[in-house]
Amino acid sequence: MSKEILDNLEDILKRIERACISSNRAPEEVKLLLATKTVSADRIKTTLQAGQKLIAENKVQELKQKYEALKEIPHTNHFIGHLQTNKIKDILKYDVTCIQSLDRLDLAEKLQQRLEYEGKTIEVLIQVNTSEEESKFGVHPDQAIELVKQVAQFDRLKIKGLMTIGLFSAETEKVRRCFRLLKNIQEQIIDMNIPNVDMQELSMGMSGDLETAIEEGATIVRVGTAIFGQRIYPDSYYWNEKK
Repeated sequence: MSKEILDNLEDILKRIERACISSNRAPEEVKLLLATKTVSADRIKTTLQAGQKLIAENKVQELKQKYEALKEIPHTNHFIGHLQTNKIKDILKYDVTCIQSLDRLDLAEKLQQRLEYEGKTIEVLIQVNTSEEESKFGVHPDQAIELVKQVAQFDRLKIKGLMTIGLFSAETEKVRRCFRLLKNIQEQIIDMNIPNVDMQELSMGMSGDLETAIEEGATIVRVGTAIFGQRIYPDSYYWNEKK
C-alpha cells in the first residue's frame, strides 16, 4: 500500500510541475496540501516521511484521532472543513496553523475571543462559494470583499488569502470560471490595500482539476483521492461538519 501511495504522490508532483511549466510559473510557487480525510495515520506517515509537510482535515474528530500518532513527525496542519463555533477550542488545541474555511463573521468573532483568551494568533483563508451551489459552504462572491474587511478588524486573525471548492464538473471551462472568479476577487482586494490583509494564497484545485487551478493562479492545491485512493462517501459528506 505504501508503494502505491508513494507512486501516486510522485505522479501528483509531476502533474503540478508540468502544469506550472506550461503556465510559465515556477513549480515552487504551488504547494501541495494533502487532504487526509478518512486516511489512517500510518498512510499519512508514508507521505510525511517522503518529505511532504502540509496536511489538512475536514473534520475536527479526525484531527483529534490522528494527532498523537503524527505529532512526532514535522508537518503543518491546516483545517479545510466547515467549522462550527463549538469546535474552535479543539482546532487550537491540535496545532492547526491555518483555517482555510472562514466564511462568516460570527465564526471570526468567536475565533478572536478564544485566541485573545489563549494569547495566540492564527492564519485564515476566506472561503468563497464561487460555484454558488447551495450544497457548498463559503461566502457569496458578492459579499467576499466585505467579509475580508470585517475580518481584517480582528488582530488575532491573519488573513493570508482565499479558498474555494470549484464546481464538481467534468466540463473544464465551467470549473475554470470558479477559479478565475477567485483570482479576480483576490486582485480586487490587493488593489484595496486593506490593513492586516495579505492576499498571497489562493487555495483551489483538487485531484481532478489541479491543472486548471494552477493555470488560474492557485498557490495551494488540495489533493487526497489521487494519492490515497477513492473514499467510500461522496464529497459532500466531508464538507459538512454537522455530520
